Amino acid sequence: MDSIAGAGGAMSPDHLPDEDVDALEQWWRAANYLSVGQIYLRANPLLRVPLEAGHVKSRLLGHWGTTAGLNFMYAHLNRAIRERRQQMLFVTGPGHGGPANVANAYLEGTYTEIYPDITRDEEGLARLFRQFSYPGGVPSHAAPETPGSISEGGELGYSLAHAYGAAFDNPDLVVACVVGDGEAETGPLAGSWQSTAFIDPVHDGAVLPILHLNGYKIANPTVLARMPEERLRKYFEGLGYAPRFVDVADPRDHAEAHRRFAGALDDCLDAIREVQGLARARSKAGTVPADGDGQPAWPMIVLRSPKGWTGPRVVDGLPVEGTWRAHQVPLSGIHENPEHLAQLEEWLLSYAPGELFDDAGVPRADVVGLAPQGELRMSATAHANGGRLLRPLDLPDPRDHLIPVASPGVERAGAMANLGVWLREVIRLNPENFRLFGPDETASNRLSAVYEATDKVWQAQLLDVDEHLARAGRVMEVLSEHLCQGWLEGYLLSGRHGVLNSYEAFIHIVDSMFNQHAKWLKVHRELPWRLPVASLNYLLSSHVWQQDHNGFSHQDPGFIDHVVNKKAEVVRVYLPVDANTLVCTMDQVLRTRDYVNVVVAGKAPSLQWLGPEAAAAHCAEGLGIWDFAGSEVAGEEPDVVLGCAGDVPTTEVVAAAAMLRADDPGLRIRVVNVIDLMRLQDDREHPHGLTHEAFDAYFTTDRPIVFAYHGYPWLIHRLAYRHTNHPNLHVRGYIEEGTTTTPFDMAMLNRIDRFHLALDVLDRVPGVEERRPGLRARYEERLVRARAYTREHGEDDPDIDAWTL
Repeated sequence: MDSIAGAGGAMSPDHLPDEDVDALEQWWRAANYLSVGQIYLRANPLLRVPLEAGHVKSRLLGHWGTTAGLNFMYAHLNRAIRERRQQMLFVTGPGHGGPANVANAYLEGTYTEIYPDITRDEEGLARLFRQFSYPGGVPSHAAPETPGSISEGGELGYSLAHAYGAAFDNPDLVVACVVGDGEAETGPLAGSWQSTAFIDPVHDGAVLPILHLNGYKIANPTVLARMPEERLRKYFEGLGYAPRFVDVADPRDHAEAHRRFAGALDDCLDAIREVQGLARARSKAGTVPADGDGQPAWPMIVLRSPKGWTGPRVVDGLPVEGTWRAHQVPLSGIHENPEHLAQLEEWLLSYAPGELFDDAGVPRADVVGLAPQGELRMSATAHANGGRLLRPLDLPDPRDHLIPVASPGVERAGAMANLGVWLREVIRLNPENFRLFGPDETASNRLSAVYEATDKVWQAQLLDVDEHLARAGRVMEVLSEHLCQGWLEGYLLSGRHGVLNSYEAFIHIVDSMFNQHAKWLKVHRELPWRLPVASLNYLLSSHVWQQDHNGFSHQDPGFIDHVVNKKAEVVRVYLPVDANTLVCTMDQVLRTRDYVNVVVAGKAPSLQWLGPEAAAAHCAEGLGIWDFAGSEVAGEEPDVVLGCAGDVPTTEVVAAAAMLRADDPGLRIRVVNVIDLMRLQDDREHPHGLTHEAFDAYFTTDRPIVFAYHGYPWLIHRLAYRHTNHPNLHVRGYIEEGTTTTPFDMAMLNRIDRFHLALDVLDRVPGVEERRPGLRARYEERLVRARAYTREHGEDDPDIDAWTL
C-alpha cells in the first residue's frame, strides 16, 4: 500500500524563523486590538488621550472568548497562503467571534475596498469600531456583510458541512474550518465529521478542520475539551482523520505557541498535498486502490488555547481568561466602575497600538505585510462570494421530456420518475457544477434514472453487492438532512448549483437551517458587492397523501407553512400536478437566483392533466382556469369556484366537479388550479401575488369558493385574506388525521375527498338540493361505502382507484 497521511502529531517548534514569529505576533496583536476596539469603543480609537467612559459604547455586545483564537489561526493561515500560494477559504464555526473576521478583513484591505467609508486611518478606525453591534451598523456574527464569510455561525452546527460543500468540485481549494468546542456538541456538527466518506481527493478540494478547544461554552465546560487526548485522538481517527494536537501550555509564551501551530499547519498542508497527489496520480495511471485502501486519513488540528486568550486574567477578583467568564464581554461595568474602565485601557494598551498604526492611524507596512495579495486574501476570495464564480446551468430542453396527453385525466404516469430522466440529462450536461443531494431517498423518490449518468459518491469500503457507488459521482446521499443541506448550502454559496430531494414530512429536520439560509439570502440580496447565487431548491416527495406503507409519522405538509414566514422576495412554493408541470417547474426554478424554491410532487403514478404546451403555459402563469374540468357558461359568472393546489387535491377537485356536472348539469362550475402558491397573495405582499382585479377574475367577487389544498388549510386563508372574496373562501386540507392506509382513505380522513368537496358545494350553492333532492344522501352513502371497502379489502374501491375523467 502506498503511503498516505499518517496519524500525525506535534511538529518540531524549531522550523519557524524568528522573523516569521515576529510577523505573526504583530498581525495577531493588531487583529486582537481591532477586535477589542469593535466590542468596546465608539471614540478615541487609538487611545491618543486617556480613555474615558464617554469613549465607550453604552451597550456592550459581542463575544470576546473565541476571538483571539480565531485571530491567531487567521494569521497562521495567511502565512501558509503566502508561502504556498494556496487558495484558501476560512469558515468560522464560532461565528459569534465576528470581530475577528472583520478585523482581519480590515487588515487585509478588503474591508475598505468594499466599504470605502471605513478608511484605513484613524477616522476609519473610529467608524469601524462604532458600527459593530451598533444601531445601523453590522452584526456581531460573521454575517453576509462580512467579507470572506459563507457561514454566519449565529446558530451553531453548520460550519463543517458548509466547508465540505464548498470543497466539492473545487480541486485546488483548501477550506480551513474552525470548529468551536461548543459547536462540536451539536447534532449537525457531530454528523458532519463523517464527510470524510464523501470527499474525493481526485476531483474535490480538501477541508482542514481546526477543532478549537477553549474549554467552555456560555456557562459550562465542553465535552471534547474535557476528553483526554488519547481518547480524542482515537475518536477522530475512527472518523477518518489524522489529528495534530497543539496545546498552549503557557498562554504568555506566544513564540512557542506560534512555532507549534505553524509546525502543525505545515504538516497538515503537506499531508493534504500528499493525499491528493497520490490519489490523482493513481487516477491518471488508471490504478484503482483495493477496497479499504481508497479512503485516506485526512489531517486536522486540535488547538487547545485559553478562552479569552490575551484578555483580562482576573476581573473583580474572579478568574476570567481560561474560564467561561471570558465568553462575551469580560469588563461589563465600564460606565459604573472606574476599575473596569482602567482595566479596559490597560488591556487595549497591552497590544501596543502605537507600534501597529502610524500617526495617521494607518496599519504599518510591516504589520500588514503578512497579508496575501489579491484574491488569495481569505476575505477577498471569490469562493466566499459564489456569484462571481457562478456559471448558468446548461439545461436540457424540457420539451424533450414532456409526455403527450391525448385527453386530460385519462392516462397515468409517474411525475418523479419522468423528472428523474430530465435530471439525468442535467447531470450529463453539467458534470462539474451540479449535484443532487438527498438523505438516502433518491431511489425511493423515483429519481433512479439519474444513475444512468452518474453514481453516488462513496470513499469508504465497497462491496460486491453495492449498486451505484463510486469514488466519484454527482449524487450525494447520507442519512442526515442536516448534512445534505449543509453540503448544498456550501456548494451554492461558493458558486455552484444543486437540488435537495427528501421526504416531505422529514424536511422539517432542517427547519432551522432553512431559517438561517433564508435570512442570509435576505441580507445578501441587499449587498451590491455580493453577486447572486443559485437558489436553494427543495424537491419534496413521498408526501402526506401517498404513504401506503408508512404511517402518521410520515404525514406532515407543514414545511410550506414554515417557509412562507420568510421575506417574500426570497421564498417560492410550487405544487405541480403531473409529470409535465413538474418538469416545467424544475426547469424554471433551476434558472433562478437568490431564492429558496420548494417544489412538492407525488411519486406514485397519477393522472396526467396537461399536454406539453398547456403545461408550459400553466407553469408560466402559475395558475389557471381548467375549462375541461368545469361547466361554466361563457360570459356568465359561475355558481361556484372549485380551487385546488397539489396533485391529490387536484384529482379530487376534478372528480368532484365531474360528479356534480353529471348529477346537476345546470350547475356552473369553474375549476382553478394553482401551481405557484404565492400567486394567491396580494401583489403588495409578494412579487408573484395577484392584484385584486386579477384574483377576482379567477375567483369572482362574490361566489362561493371551495378550495382543496395539499397542506394545512389555514395557510390558504393567510395568503388570500386581503382579497375581495376571501369571506366566501372555504378550504379543505390536511387536519392531522392519518395512519398507514390507502390514498383515498387518507383523503377521506382529512375530508378533501371528492364526496366531502361535493357536499361543501351543496352547503354553499343555493338551489342545488332543491333541483336534485336526495343528492346529499347519495354522496354521504358513497362516502360510507368507500370507507367500508377499504376496511374490508385493504385497498381502495376500484371505481375510485381507477377513476378517470
